[in-house]
Amino acid sequence: MTNQYLGKNNLKAVFNQTIQEFGLDVTVAPKKSAVSYKMKRQFAFIKPSTKTWIGLGLKFNDKAHTQRLETSGPFGTMCTHRVQITDVKQIDDELVN
Repeated sequence: MTNQYLGKNNLKAVFNQTIQEFGLDVTVAPKKSAVSYKMKRQFAFIKPSTKTWIGLGLKFNDKAHTQRLETSGPFGTMCTHRVQITDVKQIDDELVN
């Protein structure tokens, strides 16, 4: 996970805060360019997409896309939605719920 944030130190606090919100019963599975989160199966992953934002990919069965909860875009077939996070203040009650 350390290499994912080389040159992107400003995003490390965002990453750490996002991890805390998932809870203790979640399995964290670091990969080369992203970190997957699993319970019985993978439901989310975090990837530092650029030097200014982290992409939080999520898998939902019944959530509509919104301006904040956008289509998964280049995140592949695992995710149905994506949230772009640039600041820890964006990890709010709306996002966690």
